[in-house]
Amino acid sequence: MIKKGSKLYSILTGSCPKCHQESMYETKNPYVLSDVLKINEECSHCHTKYRIEPSFFYGSMYVSYAIGIAFGVAAFVISYLFLESSLITAFFAIIGTLVVFAPIIMRLSRNVWINIFMHYDENLVKKKTE
Repeated sequence: MIKKGSKLYSILTGSCPKCHQESMYETKNPYVLSDVLKINEECSHCHTKYRIEPSFFYGSMYVSYAIGIAFGVAAFVISYLFLESSLITAFFAIIGTLVVFAPIIMRLSRNVWINIFMHYDENLVKKKTE
């Protein structure tokens, strides 16, 4: 189990990178496609602003590329090497994987990007519980 306080927890859950108390996104389900990238203005617990600057999340496109490559390689390895499918089947497995996991890849890339610049603050959580 991944504990609160780690960057991995914030990245995988999409929670506030400072306090880990609530989701950064308006809708927790990434498969509600109309809301996949809608992010709250700030955390209601610690008041951390998620939109540091107007084009802050443009950098997450680079992270998205890397995560997409990782998902594609995983799909290839599973389909071609483990299941011993043909190359054309492996190609369609990669395409299918990227289409099915696109909302998750978009959110993961944003989560990774914001966690590069913000860090968990244990004091914020202690102040709120006192």
